[in-house]
Amino acid sequence: MSNELISKLDGPALRITINRPAEGNGMSDDMARELTQLLETAHESAQFVVLKAAGKDFCIGRASMGRPPATPVLPEALERRDQSEVVFNCYGAFRRCALPVVGIVQGRALGFGASIAALCDITIAASDARFQIPEMGHNIMPTMVMSALIDRVPRKHLGYLVYSTDVVSAEDAFKYGLVSKVVAPGELEKAEAEIVARLTATPQPAQTGVKEYLRTAGDMHVAGAVDFARNIHAVVNSSSKMARK
Repeated sequence: MSNELISKLDGPALRITINRPAEGNGMSDDMARELTQLLETAHESAQFVVLKAAGKDFCIGRASMGRPPATPVLPEALERRDQSEVVFNCYGAFRRCALPVVGIVQGRALGFGASIAALCDITIAASDARFQIPEMGHNIMPTMVMSALIDRVPRKHLGYLVYSTDVVSAEDAFKYGLVSKVVAPGELEKAEAEIVARLTATPQPAQTGVKEYLRTAGDMHVAGAVDFARNIHAVVNSSSKMARK
């Protein structure tokens, strides 16, 4: 593992820290691959994941954002698709992760950073955090980031974020569905400690069951979603790990 992405098992929590503060925690492709692997294997050792960042910003996007291409020759479509898979796979890892993922956001969360903040199951942001989808301003087709937000952000808000490229406040990010909770900057660590304590006290079968339901039920017809709820309710609640202590 690199020192640009630090992972540490802390009791039931797998803590992942983006650690490029001097570069605004811009995410390289290698870091995205590493984050994907960490999320996909987190269930082997942890009960939940906490994702945060060192320094003043959460993540200002991909490390290559806004830079001219290394070569003026544009790649063919299939090659471009292969190059994009690292990001799509990383976005997918947040959904595939069997555990709840908690994001703690301060400073700027731009592009890729806004996407992974939204993809966390719970996202707590400082009130002075700022969010932006800047791709259109760099002449980049934004459907990659849109694919991360399509089940998080309502259509009107998503269209505004993408077309306007405006920087939005944490309060607006909360209204749009990017964020779960907004707290004062000085309260961010306290809010993190509180949600970690609650998740630590919650039986893992219930946590993984909720994650599975949230991942799947939204794409079902109502009757199927109700039947799925009925079955997963019975299965999880029958676990000996659910017994009250």
